[in-house]
Amino acid sequence: MLKQACLPVRQVQHKKRRNMKKIKLIDIAHGRSGDKGDAANIGIIAYDDEGYKIIKKQLTAEKVKEHFAGICKGGVDRYELPNIRALNFMLHNTLGGGGTVSLKFDAQGKTLAAALLRMELDIP
Repeated sequence: MLKQACLPVRQVQHKKRRNMKKIKLIDIAHGRSGDKGDAANIGIIAYDDEGYKIIKKQLTAEKVKEHFAGICKGGVDRYELPNIRALNFMLHNTLGGGGTVSLKFDAQGKTLAAALLRMELDIP
């Protein structure tokens, strides 16, 4: 069970008319990111088992692709690492050719984990 006292949550009406709580991903996980050529690599690590259950269910490759619309021009692959309560995402065709040839401000994708941690998730 999530510790309600330590998580900033908001009550919202879900489309199915039941109350859901919205939390930011940063409230239940931390992350790291970097580059692999033209692909960005984002690792999201849950703080505990309950947080891992939430991210495993809700943090899909499709949601990550949508979150980075306009930045990620290729597909998104998701890898599960349950032994360390983590998910790893590869965002293909994201870095403008990679660190040595890109004109992007963040050619190595170092800020992408921080951007993903701002995503809001619905929890029952």
